[in-house]
Amino acid sequence: MAPPVRPPRVTRSGDRAKRVFDVVVAAVLLLLTAPVMAVVAVVVAVGLGRPVLFRQCRIGLDERPFELVKFRSMHEPRGTRVSDADRLTPLGRWLRSTSLDELPSLWNVVRGDMSLVGPRPLLPQYLSRYSPRQARRHEVRPGVTGLAQVSGRNSLDWDARLSLDVDYVEQRTFRLDLAILVATVGTTLRREGISAEGHATAPEFLGSRR
Repeated sequence: MAPPVRPPRVTRSGDRAKRVFDVVVAAVLLLLTAPVMAVVAVVVAVGLGRPVLFRQCRIGLDERPFELVKFRSMHEPRGTRVSDADRLTPLGRWLRSTSLDELPSLWNVVRGDMSLVGPRPLLPQYLSRYSPRQARRHEVRPGVTGLAQVSGRNSLDWDARLSLDVDYVEQRTFRLDLAILVATVGTTLRREGISAEGHATAPEFLGSRR
């Protein structure tokens, strides 16, 4: 049986252009939002205590781990059975709904861990749970926003989210990236898809049905 035909990948020059675009835009946004981040840092320090930043291992391009940086939106866990709903505070909900908690992730973009647009970076323990097709999400850098984020975000089930991630990998173009960035502004302003039904954030990914 012949191997399945995959859509052509973006050229190396296209990848380089995307990387230059990411660095320039992320650096400019870091400068422009620095006063906002300073205020948010103070608010988080007062409302949640220190550390102000949330750091967690996530999986990026070619399944390489990196440290994701965001503003904290939850209390530190106390015990092994504390749910996200118990840890998430009104301040944390507001930070998540406005996506202000994501601003430090622009530093991940400048470092090269992430892109402005791509599949969202997920946890290391999910690696063994992906189907072969879903694992293709690691053929590109993870993104601050992505196709799944502007198509329903956490309101989508895992199969739909991961399918959209791979759709992006297969169809990505500079024009698509721009469209996703523009759509992200509207999604953020409307505060859509912040959490899955019945969950404070999103349920754990336990494996695919597809």
